[in-house]
Amino acid sequence: MAKKILVVDDEKLIVKGIRFSLEQEGMEVDCAYDGEEAINAIKNNSYDVVLLDVMIPKYSGFEVCQTVREFSDVPIIMLTAKGDDMDKILGLEYGADDYITKPFNILEVKARIKAIIRRNNKGDSGKNTESEAVFGELRVDCDGRRVFVHGKEVNLTAKEFDLLELLMNNPGKVYSRDNLLNIIWGYDYIGDARTVDVHVRRLREKIEDTPGDPDYIHTKWGVGYYFKA
Repeated sequence: MAKKILVVDDEKLIVKGIRFSLEQEGMEVDCAYDGEEAINAIKNNSYDVVLLDVMIPKYSGFEVCQTVREFSDVPIIMLTAKGDDMDKILGLEYGADDYITKPFNILEVKARIKAIIRRNNKGDSGKNTESEAVFGELRVDCDGRRVFVHGKEVNLTAKEFDLLELLMNNPGKVYSRDNLLNIIWGYDYIGDARTVDVHVRRLREKIEDTPGDPDYIHTKWGVGYYFKA
């Protein structure tokens, strides 16, 4: 089945170029030109990846990302201004899975999209040691990729769930930031350790009663992160 991509950008020539290039790869492409269109499209369709520009009308890319994360864990790649580190960090804070800086090479865009799809497919068919795991008030349904805290479901992004599942399935094992980047994001990921730190912080905010004094995901200072069962 063809993979379905949503491209969101108000620059129609850029959208046209991306659409043509992705369709040449056999992907199905929808387009949106402002934040409101994007949110409605994601609500009414099932996408494998959303390519989302930060600077769009009506709602910014950040606002779209934040809104979408209330109802969907669809992988989101943010398009940010060249060299603007704050845009990258904010994108991750609001729930983006990855980012690409403008101006970009279309080959990089295709590579990032394919990498996310490949890793998600691997996750769908990969093994789970247990279909469900319970740690205190935290319950993780591995098959359904759902997480519950105090009996209430919390919405994790695809990367947040992958991170939790990896640490949870290897309690006590300390993973460096570089290890986590390679395992969760892949060796072809062009990013830095801040990506991991932001995702860990967001994950703690969702599953920990006191994120500053976590019960589950702990920091080994100067080394990395580990899960305490």
